[in-house]
Amino acid sequence: MEEDYIKLIFGLKLKQVRTKKKLSLFGLSKLTGLSKSYLNEIEKGKKYPKTDKIALLAEKLEVPYDSLVSLKLDKNLAPVGELLQSKVFKELPLELFGIKESDLIDIVANAPTKVNAFISTIIEIAKHYNFGKENFYLASLRSFQEASNNFFPDLEESVLQFAKAYQVDLNGSVSSAELEEILVEEYGYTINNEELTKYKELDNLRSMFIPKTKTLLVAKHIDEAQRTFIYAKEIGYHFLNIDERLYTFTWIKFNNFDQVLNNFYASYFAGALVIPRDLIKKHIDSFLAKSKFDKTFLTGLKNYYNASPESLYQRLTNILPNDYHLENLFFLRLSHKRDSNRFDITKELHLTHHHSPHGNETNEKYCRRWVSIRVLQEIAKTGEEHHMDVQVSHYPNDGLSYLIFSSATADPFKKDEYRSVSLGLLINAELKKKVAFLDDPVIKTYDVGVTCERCSIANCEVRQVQPIILKRQERNMKTENVVEELQKKFS
Repeated sequence: MEEDYIKLIFGLKLKQVRTKKKLSLFGLSKLTGLSKSYLNEIEKGKKYPKTDKIALLAEKLEVPYDSLVSLKLDKNLAPVGELLQSKVFKELPLELFGIKESDLIDIVANAPTKVNAFISTIIEIAKHYNFGKENFYLASLRSFQEASNNFFPDLEESVLQFAKAYQVDLNGSVSSAELEEILVEEYGYTINNEELTKYKELDNLRSMFIPKTKTLLVAKHIDEAQRTFIYAKEIGYHFLNIDERLYTFTWIKFNNFDQVLNNFYASYFAGALVIPRDLIKKHIDSFLAKSKFDKTFLTGLKNYYNASPESLYQRLTNILPNDYHLENLFFLRLSHKRDSNRFDITKELHLTHHHSPHGNETNEKYCRRWVSIRVLQEIAKTGEEHHMDVQVSHYPNDGLSYLIFSSATADPFKKDEYRSVSLGLLINAELKKKVAFLDDPVIKTYDVGVTCERCSIANCEVRQVQPIILKRQERNMKTENVVEELQKKFS
């Protein structure tokens, strides 16, 4: 265990014994002859006393020497000790949010019992929602993206530098052949399109990099857009000088947060290379200026940029907040298996605040009026390659409305499974100024909820279950109102 954590655990135990004896720091100082400032630094985990000082403290506090120096904490502080011994502070991306590790340790030292209660609560919540380390890392990354409005100027500039250095024309679509040549000639890659197909267990992988031989194994059945993104991401790892990285796509597991963050950086680089900022802005300008909604626009963009719908929608979450000041938006990805009645949110991003819909309701039925779900139902029924739709979603409970674009495609790696990606824009004064086709009657408006269990929409033709949670909340509210009335009546 690191020395800092040993100091902190000793400090926690000393403070716990002192407070049980109802001694102030001043009182302990008088009792032992040690200065108040020195004792304070010990309790905060900044200093570890020498053997003679520990013996003196044990004698005056009437506790065994071995008990004081033991790393074992009693049941009240055990979770804090486990937290410290696990070195979880080393795994938390504290620096990403401008937090020093020493600040967090000070918080633990100053209020260990309260911190212990907080930690225990977080652990129980994590267990309830099946929230593992990967979930925590991804949640941290999502918070980082949201805090930066999902726009990273340094990465945008890196793409421009790369394009200049390698004479890549960002005025048109980048091809996989062009990027493959750079990987082979500049970075010494060997591309293998056959090996992954030999292993059934690797059916869900699109690529795998072997660093020792610089061999990139690529799934044979991926399309041109997926291949282009994989190559662009590999180039991103090298051009951004990233060593701590993941070697499979999609990822199997994360060993630390740096891998999560670097995976995001390389992916952002790839998206900005495949869909250049200046070029996409010209297309967005044209799209938003049209008085009628052009349903072919997003499909046409997907084909023009040699990009998947997900890459395109994710790229729009970079550009719209920064260049068009449309900051109130969300990105949502759902998955669905044919002939099932289950729809799962597998990825989401919310900018400025937590928008509806969102994926924090477990084992509840998401509203079937979402366009995200409707496009999945349609593509599962028709079997077409790409199904796109748009709607205005109005939430009666909070009075907010969103303009939502959604695209569904078949999952190329899972039979009879589909996924949809959606981009939702809050309808406010800024959006009304920017979007000329907002009042086009072809865009239907739907009253929607988040989940059926919490939805107040009456006579919903696609409701899956009754609004049991909403009814319970209403019942509790009525009870509270009667209690308040009685309090007033008899006070």
